[in-house]
Amino acid sequence: MNKTELIEHIAKQADLSKAAAQRALEAMIGGIKTTLKKNGTVSVLGFGSFSVTKRAARTGRNPRTGDAIKIKSSKTPKFKPGKALKDAIK
Repeated sequence: MNKTELIEHIAKQADLSKAAAQRALEAMIGGIKTTLKKNGTVSVLGFGSFSVTKRAARTGRNPRTGDAIKIKSSKTPKFKPGKALKDAIK
């Protein structure tokens, strides 16, 4: 399912126009992004939680030349599914 199909699904299930469903989806995604930028956590009961994890700086290898390269530390988003979501796909 891509974003357009998800918008259509939301519109149909919530009895909204596609434009309203798109605004709702964009608002949700924007809220998650804003919270994660502030190193916060977003928890949706029954679905899961979004958080930010830190990756330490490390040494890697260039696969083409085999030379060692330094990889900077970074922050990356993480999603942990909730129990209800896990149970729904069994």
